[in-house]
Amino acid sequence: MTFISGAADAIIPILVVFIAAGLISLVLTPVVRRVVLRYEVVDHPEARRINTIPVPRGGGLAVCAAFLLVASVFLTLNQGGTFVPIPISLAPSEVAALLLGGAIAAGLGAVDDLFDLRARLQLVGQVALALFAVALGITIDFVANPIGGQPIRFSGTIAAALTVFWIVGMINSINWIDGLDGLSSGVAFIAAATLGIISLTTQVTQNGQPLIAVLCFALAGALLGFLRWNFNPASIFTGTSGVQFVGYTLAVLAILGVAKVAVALLVLGVPIIDTFWIIVRRVSQGRSPFSPDRTHIHHRLLDLGLSHRQTVLVIYGICLGLAVLSMLLSGVTQLYAFLGIFVAFGLVLFLPTRGDFDRPEELEADAYEPEVPVE
Repeated sequence: MTFISGAADAIIPILVVFIAAGLISLVLTPVVRRVVLRYEVVDHPEARRINTIPVPRGGGLAVCAAFLLVASVFLTLNQGGTFVPIPISLAPSEVAALLLGGAIAAGLGAVDDLFDLRARLQLVGQVALALFAVALGITIDFVANPIGGQPIRFSGTIAAALTVFWIVGMINSINWIDGLDGLSSGVAFIAAATLGIISLTTQVTQNGQPLIAVLCFALAGALLGFLRWNFNPASIFTGTSGVQFVGYTLAVLAILGVAKVAVALLVLGVPIIDTFWIIVRRVSQGRSPFSPDRTHIHHRLLDLGLSHRQTVLVIYGICLGLAVLSMLLSGVTQLYAFLGIFVAFGLVLFLPTRGDFDRPEELEADAYEPEVPVE
């Protein structure tokens, strides 16, 4: 991994947006919590859920607001490349797709948080959102060739369909791993920071993408500020508003400028592979792929005897390991690594566990006493 010559110049802008987004998210999350509690937007305990008392959801709105505010201000101040150069390949419509699309994603998720929409209706909204991004120029134009040589290029309908599949898949991957306190937000933080670091290297292009790096770290900062309230024991959950915003934004950031789909595949290997094998398992059992159950990787780890926090930290560790691999490997070897992990995870998800779910003490109701004063 080789950093671009201008990487040092991007450090101060990155630190500024990272800290600013983190502080805004940190302060705004308790405000969002009070609002959603007032309207009784909460996750109630269920057999497949971890929380044993109602916990407010919709905290992703704070992440969305922090990112959009910081990113918009920075992009305005950076017009003409004042702080970091603007990639020639980055069109204004693509920036609009990132920011406006992220706001729409959070809005659609907030509607679900409020009304508990059916999964199929959510899917329709996600496809419409992905088509909106494609209409504004967000497309996957190529991916690394797994047998080497020139990359595989796409255009027209195929590129559009692949992009829609990528965005919808990313949203649902983040959504389906959102089963433990701080899990989806922590995994997304690792992914955003990794994409940011790689954007400062020659792995993408010889000149890198410092502006994309700044935007990635703005998202990472917003997620870290929220994680203070979302880590076990969580005082607020991300909610559909959060997972849709984060999934959409990560998907778009991965393909802005020069496609980094192979990087995102590897870094987000845990939620992506978990989602795939869960769908395979449900369909093989004659059930709908949207039917809820307790067969996700985090449920498996809990059933093996790990505590709530241990499970989250183990998955964090796996994601960090994959992040390091993504920075050390090239596009083709990244795909090979992803395929290897794909098979390994499939074996883990299909292996039998002890079956009974014993709740550790930290999952009991008194562990979820609110840390934020309720007004």
